[in-house]
Amino acid sequence: MKYYIIAGEASGDLHGANLMKELFKQDPEANIRFWGGDLMQQAGGTLVKHYRDLAFMGFAEVIQNLKTILNNIKFCKQDILSFQPEVIIYIDYPGFNMRIAEWAKKQGFKNHYYISPQIWAWKESRIKAIKRDVDHMYIILPFEKDFYEKKHNFAVEFVGHPLIDAIHNRKTTDPASFRKEHNLDDRPVIALLPGSRKQEIAKMLEGMLSVVNDFPDYQFVIAGAPSQDYSFYQQFLGSSSVKFISNKTYDLLSISHAALVTSGTATLETALFKVPELVCYKGNWISYQIAKRIITLKYISLVNLILDKEIVKELIQDDFNKKNIKAELQKILAPDYRANLLNQYDLLEQQLGGIGASQKTAALIIKHLT
Repeated sequence: MKYYIIAGEASGDLHGANLMKELFKQDPEANIRFWGGDLMQQAGGTLVKHYRDLAFMGFAEVIQNLKTILNNIKFCKQDILSFQPEVIIYIDYPGFNMRIAEWAKKQGFKNHYYISPQIWAWKESRIKAIKRDVDHMYIILPFEKDFYEKKHNFAVEFVGHPLIDAIHNRKTTDPASFRKEHNLDDRPVIALLPGSRKQEIAKMLEGMLSVVNDFPDYQFVIAGAPSQDYSFYQQFLGSSSVKFISNKTYDLLSISHAALVTSGTATLETALFKVPELVCYKGNWISYQIAKRIITLKYISLVNLILDKEIVKELIQDDFNKKNIKAELQKILAPDYRANLLNQYDLLEQQLGGIGASQKTAALIIKHLT
């Protein structure tokens, strides 16, 4: 069968790659054309457009790049018509994907959505479009099932969280070899995860790097995003002794003692690696002012949302400053605090449904099509 997959971010590339591997395994005749990144390209199929050309975050940034976004939508529609897939699989990225889904439904294509848009956080009105345009929805967060089925009478299928697969299936990192390869010394590592887009990296790194000299007994290491070159990060480092490791975030987390993490999927990845973390976010001022008026969630991190309580500290916008970062980082480095946090991480993993999300999703897609 012919599959057309659209992923517009680094996390979508990871989950899309694992889904593609399962589709190829379960459907030997699979022909996959996709929007994604390097990981999906390694899995096989044909890359149409890389997510680094699609990633615009925040209200102000979207407006500034509106012409590019509209051109991408037009090109995507033309490419789908040319390919004529049996199914279009959307992975999160709702601003773009919901537009394509509405159009595709009118053309008679089957729409399957893997990893729901976070309409429980904002734009809940999108449920009307989802019920109209999406044939099957595969969800990865346990609380989403009640949200869709009980609140909105829309059947969905909980498949578990694909991050558990990604972490479970990865090659084990040898700490000594990894430290030697990247010229790390024997001090405990504090990982800095500033995000994957240039706008957020620029906003986050300044704050994260501000506390380096306050913790001389620890080694700070930046997790470089695969979509960005080292040259972009150099402007923030100056003469700093902070190390930089690109495209090896999981390896870095596996040896880390603590982490400063930009809000997003990385907060959950860090928790699944059992690394105590501070969740950080500072965005464009205009975008933030708009967002805080329309988003009603109690928390911004997936860890806290899933457990429905503040397990990890969140430093948002003006609270993301040197004084707070230093104080909260000192807390998570304390033994008693860490022990309690790690126990909560174990509860978190239990709620996420275990391994097999990619396998289950691929099987369900094929089942519904045949």
